[in-house]
Amino acid sequence: MPRLILEIETDLYRMLQQAARTNQLSLQDECTRRLEGGVRRSRYMEALLAELRADDAQRRAERG
Repeated sequence: MPRLILEIETDLYRMLQQAARTNQLSLQDECTRRLEGGVRRSRYMEALLAELRADDAQRRAERG
């Protein structure tokens, strides 16, 4: 399984942790839920997803 390392602001991390507790999910499941289009998509997660997609597209373009 590929591994993803994220650098996020402490406040945003705490908010994700709180949302995970509120939704009775693990932090990973909360992030996955948001990325898959859960009830409320955060702007931060939208921007993160766009950045990940752009990085992936750039890697593909560099490979040929």
